[in-house]
Amino acid sequence: MSTTSFQPTRPIAYGRQHITPEDVQAVTETLYSDYLTQGPKVAEFEQQFAAYVGARYAVAVANGTAALHLCALALGVQPGQRVITTPITFSASANCVRYCGGEVHFVDIDPATALMDLQAVRRLLESHPKGHFHGLIPVDFAGLPVNLEAARQLCDEFGLWMIEDSCHAPGGFFTDSHGQEQRCGNGQFADLAIFSFHPVKHIATGEGGMITTNRPDLYEHLLRLRTHGITKDPAQMTRNDGGWYMEMQELGYNYRMPDMLCALGISQLRRADEGLLRRRQLAARYDAAFAEMPQVTPLAGAPGHAYHLYVIQVPDRKGLYDALRERQIFAQVHYIPVHTMPYYQGLGWQPGDFPRAEAYYAHCLSIPLFPSLTDEEQQYVINCIREVVGG
Repeated sequence: MSTTSFQPTRPIAYGRQHITPEDVQAVTETLYSDYLTQGPKVAEFEQQFAAYVGARYAVAVANGTAALHLCALALGVQPGQRVITTPITFSASANCVRYCGGEVHFVDIDPATALMDLQAVRRLLESHPKGHFHGLIPVDFAGLPVNLEAARQLCDEFGLWMIEDSCHAPGGFFTDSHGQEQRCGNGQFADLAIFSFHPVKHIATGEGGMITTNRPDLYEHLLRLRTHGITKDPAQMTRNDGGWYMEMQELGYNYRMPDMLCALGISQLRRADEGLLRRRQLAARYDAAFAEMPQVTPLAGAPGHAYHLYVIQVPDRKGLYDALRERQIFAQVHYIPVHTMPYYQGLGWQPGDFPRAEAYYAHCLSIPLFPSLTDEEQQYVINCIREVVGG
């Protein structure tokens, strides 16, 4: 198929939500119900999502950033405490530590996957006394899971807690040393895991997020922190003046997710595996096409990859980005290395600190990948890339 035989009727974005009549009906039913927020759909979504990823508990929150912030609070991040993460992520993965006054330390990436390099984490930990660092935030980038078993071994050896940022990878998994598939967010290795329901994610609710854990102490703490630090549980209160009584026991936030968005999340969750299968099919087609284009290098895949993004690296990233836009293909860059942002440069980080992350950024481009992308649209994307870069 040549690029002239098919022309898109609307721009092809790198990601797009897929809303069905069933989704609309689910939201409409909730709008006509007695609860728009703090109602039964919240608990229903939490229970179904926990079952989907294989965790004991789930806490629905306003968005993925709120999820990260609450995790840092629940784990007791204090001013001056040091937490390690990757520079190739959305800035919220690092910002959550700063919200609590902690210090963010970055490590470089594995250039084949753009995931946090766990050997670099070990070198950093070994270069300081035990106790110097307090936590680790690995990111399942683009949908490829971090080997959390190996990350947990590091955390146990050096006394760190762990938050898994799995915004890109619901339904993703890695295979552990015993040959068992470990789903992202199942709580087997990370103390807490977080997810986002932004429109381009696997499950889209407009805004929204989820925290999963297997630890009951963190679960109970998160429930309070999500709602101003307030509890109505008689077992936790210092006194009970009557049915109206509640206690604010700590400083919390209004990070709740409303019922109408949870209803949308429940509906979207029902076809999450269908969307995941389609993403993997599209990724396989890209893999086959780019195997014939030596100037296009995709990030490494794996059987458990959830393919939130399909990322390629090319010699002239800006040239391809601009050429695709002229052809109504709206690619995106994920991500500008966090340590090069002006805010983090103000904290002492500089370009050149993490050369592999910066080399990746210079060449990376996320091309369209979402379940409703048609075969014709994908072939058009492939043909346009071939036309621009050759192959």
